[in-house]
Amino acid sequence: MVIAVDFDGTIVEHRYPQIGKELPFAIAALKKLQAERHLLILWTVREGKLLDEAVDYCSKRGLEFYAVNANHPDELPQGQPGRPCRKVKADLFIDDCNMGGLPDWGTVYEMVHNGWTHERYWSEVHGAARPRKSFLQRLFGRRR
Repeated sequence: MVIAVDFDGTIVEHRYPQIGKELPFAIAALKKLQAERHLLILWTVREGKLLDEAVDYCSKRGLEFYAVNANHPDELPQGQPGRPCRKVKADLFIDDCNMGGLPDWGTVYEMVHNGWTHERYWSEVHGAARPRKSFLQRLFGRRR
């Protein structure tokens, strides 16, 4: 799979424009997915020097990306002059802004490795269906 991964709040704690502390097991899980032949794209709002710092942070920890803010390594990064669109094509996006938030990296790895949905993860790991609320209850909380 091609997996697009956000940086701030996903690989590291959200401290933008600084780099926060690594989230537990984020780099290890991504390296393990990479070893299983998944292509990782760093997909972040960072540009210029801030982007270079994020790429260097990961590189120093042994995590190299297939592409950065682009679909292919030879492509100009999205957001550069003449390339205003920042959209990348991926099979999966891992981002702290997902609806429902970001699960811990052990859960993320297990779901990707096994090809499970979040509901299947709950069934396989916890032996029961995940408690389900309606979309509106999840979005707005339970009203009385």
